[in-house]
Amino acid sequence: MAHPDDAEMTCAGTLVRLSRSGWEIHIATVTAGDCGSQSLGPEETATMRVEEGTRAAGLAGATFHCLGEPDGRVVYDRQSLQKTIDLFRRITPNLVITMPMSDYHSDHEMTGRLGRAASFVYAAPNASDVPLGDGATVPRVYYCDGLGGRDRMGDLIEPTTFVDISDQLELKAAMLACHQSQRDWLRSHNGIDNYIESMRQHSVERGRQCGVDAAEAFVQHRGHGHPADDLLSEMFGPGHTR
Repeated sequence: MAHPDDAEMTCAGTLVRLSRSGWEIHIATVTAGDCGSQSLGPEETATMRVEEGTRAAGLAGATFHCLGEPDGRVVYDRQSLQKTIDLFRRITPNLVITMPMSDYHSDHEMTGRLGRAASFVYAAPNASDVPLGDGATVPRVYYCDGLGGRDRMGDLIEPTTFVDISDQLELKAAMLACHQSQRDWLRSHNGIDNYIESMRQHSVERGRQCGVDAAEAFVQHRGHGHPADDLLSEMFGPGHTR
């Protein structure tokens, strides 16, 4: 993800389901969200938001990581990509959820590019000085939903995958509530007063589209070299056992 709270907005219910199914979960952000305050300096803001992200991740049994790139200025370059590859080498992921490459926020788009690129190359022995873990391979990759289910131009996103989070919606809301610092910021900068209710409404709308009470939507990356079987749908799609 790009910022602390992005996972909680988009895919926390799915992460909870994976965690409760025995998966090891990691939430990583490219930035610490250091621009996410109208009154505090960048270092204080970053410290606060990393603490919020760590608390939220703990509710899902996840480990939180931050790559420390500057908020609002994420770029796709060698340094950012190497940091992402090195993190993947330490984690050895076999399923990656990253951000959509067409979204309202450029940081999100750059993060999606970093996630996709690192997913494809991290298992190559020469891609990093970090030792290669057992079982490293090209993972399944999913792009999370854009804000309001729309891309950067406001056009509707057509998901390939829905995950039923009806039983996880309240925990997802509790995770998002850990990011208390963002309520004032979103109210003043984005004109959004109740970000938790906005998340609920979108989850319910995605659920309506696939016949459940609440859902998260994804687009699976099925390009050459990536696994094309839709594991999230097979495990947690509408109609599967919760």
